[in-house]
Amino acid sequence: MWVLGTLSCVVLSFLNQFFWYRTEPLTITAISAQIAVVPLGQLMAAKITERVFFRGTRFEFTMNPGPFNVKEHVLITIFANSGAGSVYAIHVVTGVKIFYARHITFFVSLLVVLTTQILGFGWAGIFRRYLVEPAAMWWPANLVQVSLFRALHEKEERPKGGLTRTQFFLIAFICSFAYYVFPGYLFQMLTSLSWVCWIFPKSVLAQQLGSGLHGLGIGAIGLDWSSISAYLGSPLASPWFATANVAVGFFLVMYVVTPISYWFNFYKAKNFPIFSDELFTVTGQIYNITTIIDDNFHLDSAAYEREGPLYLSTFFAMTYGVGFAALSATVMHVFLFHGREIWEQSRSSFKEKKMDIHTRLMSKYKQVPEWWFWSILIANITLTIFACEYYNEQLQLPWWGVLLACAIAFFFTLPIGIITAITNQAPGLNIITEYIIGYIYPGYPVANMCFKVYGYISMSQAITFLQDFKLGHYMKIPPRTMFMAQIVGTLIASLVYLVTAWWLMETIPDICATASSGGTVWTCPGDHVFYDASVIWGLIGPRRIFGDLGTYAMVNWFFLLGAIAPVFVWLAHRAFPDQEWIRLINMPVLIGATGQMPPATAVNYAAWIMVGFLSGFVVYRYKPEWWQRHNYVLSGALDAGLAFMGVLLYLCLGLEDIGLNWWGNELDGCPYASCPTAQGIVVDGCPVVM
Repeated sequence: MWVLGTLSCVVLSFLNQFFWYRTEPLTITAISAQIAVVPLGQLMAAKITERVFFRGTRFEFTMNPGPFNVKEHVLITIFANSGAGSVYAIHVVTGVKIFYARHITFFVSLLVVLTTQILGFGWAGIFRRYLVEPAAMWWPANLVQVSLFRALHEKEERPKGGLTRTQFFLIAFICSFAYYVFPGYLFQMLTSLSWVCWIFPKSVLAQQLGSGLHGLGIGAIGLDWSSISAYLGSPLASPWFATANVAVGFFLVMYVVTPISYWFNFYKAKNFPIFSDELFTVTGQIYNITTIIDDNFHLDSAAYEREGPLYLSTFFAMTYGVGFAALSATVMHVFLFHGREIWEQSRSSFKEKKMDIHTRLMSKYKQVPEWWFWSILIANITLTIFACEYYNEQLQLPWWGVLLACAIAFFFTLPIGIITAITNQAPGLNIITEYIIGYIYPGYPVANMCFKVYGYISMSQAITFLQDFKLGHYMKIPPRTMFMAQIVGTLIASLVYLVTAWWLMETIPDICATASSGGTVWTCPGDHVFYDASVIWGLIGPRRIFGDLGTYAMVNWFFLLGAIAPVFVWLAHRAFPDQEWIRLINMPVLIGATGQMPPATAVNYAAWIMVGFLSGFVVYRYKPEWWQRHNYVLSGALDAGLAFMGVLLYLCLGLEDIGLNWWGNELDGCPYASCPTAQGIVVDGCPVVM
C-alpha cells in the first residue's frame, strides 16, 4: 500500500498538472491507477521476501504481509484520488507569476497550497455524521470504483452467452485505448464536429449558432471521451434525474436566455462574441489590464476612468447570474427538502440511533476521534493567518479575511455536501466568495484569489474527503487507516502539483498565451478564467461591474430568483405528493447546470447529456441487468483507456512536437464564431458589419 499508493499519487499529480495547462486539458482519474496497480501488487506479493525481521520483539515486522487484497487496493486508490483531484490554489500561483507578472516565492506558494488542501479535513470531520453514515447519502460517483473493485477481485463465473465483469472491462479498455489515437492525434476535430460551420463558412451568425467550442453548439457532435467527461465527470456515473436536471438547465441558459440577451443587445452584447471568457472594452477589443494596475499592485482608478468600463460577453455575464441563483437555490432547497433530516440527525447524534448495515459493520473499528479533525482545523487556520499576515505584501489578504472565508466554507459544506451525495453534482462557492471579498476589500486581486481558494476550495476539499470516507465506508476500511492515507496522499499531491507547475512556468516560453497569439498548446484555459475573475472581482471590484457604479447591476436579481425557485417545487410537491417526478426536480442542479462554462463549452455539455441519456434512461430502462453489471465498469474502462493512450501519445509524439497539419486537426473549424455582430465594430480577422 505504501509503495504503490505513493507511486500512484506522485504519477497522477504530475500528469494532471502537466496536462492542465494545455488547450484541451486531459484529466487522468484515479481509475487508471486503480487498474494499473493490480498486476504490480500481485507481483510484489509473489516476489518480495516473507522474512520476519526482529522476530519475537515488539518491533517484529515483515515486508510481505501476504496476498494483495482488496483493502490494500482501496487504500492505494485513496492515495490516487489525492493525485487525481486538481490543486485549485495553483491558479493563484499561475495568476501572480504569469498573468500579473508579479513576485511570489515558492515557499509562500507552498503554504497557500498546503493550507487550502488540508483545511477541508476540519469540515469533513465535523459533517461526516450527516454525509457519510446515513444510507440516503449514497455518493453515486463511488459506485464506479466499488464496481471496479468487485470486477478486479471477486471470482465470477461467466454467464452463459455473456462476459464476466473483468472480461468486459478489458475489452472496453482496449477499445477506448485504441480509439483515443483519433481524437487525441490523428483526427482532433472529433472533439467538436461543428458541421453547421462547414455549410456556412462565411456566416458569423451560423458559426455563432453552430460552433461547439466558441458558440451555442447547435448540431455540434463530440466523439471524444476526454471532452465528454472532462468537466462534469463521467455521465455514466450520474443518476438520470440529475442528468435530466442538467439538460434542462443547459437548454434554458444556452438556447433561451443567452440568445435573447444577445439578439436584444442587452449591455451592448453584439459588440462582443456571444461566448467568450475574455474581458473587453466597449469597442470590442481585448481589455489591456496592465494599464489599470499601479506600482503597488492595486487598481489605478484614474487609469480605469481613462480606459473606460470593462465589458463581458453575454454568456460570461450570464454565468455569474446563474452562479448567484444556484447558490441561493442550494440553501433554500436543502432547508425545504432536507431540513427535517438534518435536525433529526443532529438530535440522534447525542443518543443511540438506528444504523444501516454499513454503519453497523464500521462501528466495530476504532473510530477517528473528533478532536483530531478539530486540531487539524485550528492548526491550519492559525498557519493561514500567519502566512497572510507575515507575507501580506505577496498575498494581500488580512487576517479577518481568513476567518470570514472559513465561516463561509463551514456554512455551505453541509448543504452542498447533501446535493453532491445525492446527485453527483456539486455547486461551487467560487462566485459568492469573490463577490463578498470584492465588495469588502476591492482593488486587491491577490487577496481576492486567496479568499476564493480558502472559502471555496476548503469546502470542495471537504466534499472530496467525505466522498473518500464513504468509499471506505462501503469497502469496510478502518477509519484511522483511511485518515492516514488521506492526510499523507494530500501532502504528497500538494507538493508534486506545485513543483510540476513551477517547473512548467519556469521552462516553457510564453506559457498561458492565447491560442491566437502563436498557435501554442499551452494556453491554460482554466487559469485564464481564474485570472479574468480576479480582475472582475478583485482588481476592479464588483461595485464597478455589478454594483451601483457598474454596468451589470441587474444581474444581482438572480439571487432572489434562485431563492424563490425551490419554493415553487416544494409547494408543488406538497400539493401533489403522489407525483414523485416533482420531487426529482432539483433546482440547485438545474439552475447551476452551466456552472462549469467557461472553460467548458457547449459541445462538452451536449455530448455529456446525450451519453447520460443513453445510459441512465435508455439502457437502464430497457436493459436493466446489463446496466447493473456493466455500466460503472464501462465508465472506468473508458477513463483508463483514454488516460493510458493520452500519456503514450505525449511521450512518443508530444515531447518531440510531432504533429499532423491537416484540416481534420483544426479544432471546431468555426473562425467567425468569436466575431461581434454590431455595426462598425472592427476586430482583426472578422468581417465588419456596416
